Amino acid sequence: MVGQFDSAPRALVLARDLAIDLGTANTLVYAKGKGIVLNEPSVIAFNKNNSEVLAMGHQAWEMIGRTPEYIVAVRPLRKGAITDFDVTQRMIRLLLERVGVNRFNRPRVVICVPSAITPVERRAVIEAARRAGAAEAQLIEQPLAAAIGADLPINEPVGSMVVDIGGGTSESALLSMGGVVALEAVRVGSFDLDAAIQQYVRREHGIAIGERTAEEIKIVTGSAAYTDGEVQAQVRGRQLMTGLPETIVLSPADVRSAVEEPVSAIIDSVLACLAQAPPELSQDLLVTGIHLVGGGSLLRGFRERLTREAEVPVRFVDAPLECVVLGAGRCIESYEAVKAMFMNTGRR
Repeated sequence: MVGQFDSAPRALVLARDLAIDLGTANTLVYAKGKGIVLNEPSVIAFNKNNSEVLAMGHQAWEMIGRTPEYIVAVRPLRKGAITDFDVTQRMIRLLLERVGVNRFNRPRVVICVPSAITPVERRAVIEAARRAGAAEAQLIEQPLAAAIGADLPINEPVGSMVVDIGGGTSESALLSMGGVVALEAVRVGSFDLDAAIQQYVRREHGIAIGERTAEEIKIVTGSAAYTDGEVQAQVRGRQLMTGLPETIVLSPADVRSAVEEPVSAIIDSVLACLAQAPPELSQDLLVTGIHLVGGGSLLRGFRERLTREAEVPVRFVDAPLECVVLGAGRCIESYEAVKAMFMNTGRR
């Protein structure tokens, strides 16, 4: 009998607390004591007729733009915000199930969210996580988590600056003494670069291309400034006038022109954050520099252009795509010690 009673508490002990980087483009999950256990695109595919979930993550991403009308492959988060609460909740539930969460194993969860998120959106994320199976859910700002993941000395009286360019948002944060001193966030990210390329091809060439094609053009040919070794992109799309397939060639200068507006908006937000810095911390940045995080920061020529316009050294962190969830993972590993860093959700 003693053995029977011992088994139930042991199952609860095995519950692993989780950190989730709930990104517009990708979602990463970190399990306490194990590290990153899941990295999937933030896409879910379902049947509109019966609401059955057909795929999530990589499988659902492959379906974008390639499904019949009754199957929908969507990103439930746009611009860093929940656009469909029900779909987001189902996606979080599937994520938790994939990493072993069930009704007998309800972990504490720390979720990384954009600093620009509204109080209503904060409560929506918390509620989605709780309904999906979390025993307790806390939020942490993505720039703060990124700084922790990048091993920046944020608890010291020294200025550290992080620029996190995600799929739907770009955030610049100056940190010192464990907190955010200056912050600038805009709902512009790498998906806006893709959309700008789609609009350019449509406007200049009368050809419609899909979201995935635009992303491929950005990766192959896109840049924020001229760089050596640039290549042209051969683009296949649908001619708007005839409806027939057509192939065109885009030069690096064409693509650079197409993405100029969102790139300028991101750089302007970084400069606006720098302008808010107290003189002493601003002086520190001449030595410590700006640290780039997020997939959007990998755009060719972006680091060089930002260095030139900000007149401050700009560096990549060691793991720009995983940095945020690694920082949140450290918070999970030392949960009680870092509670003060979590965002206020207006609930107790």
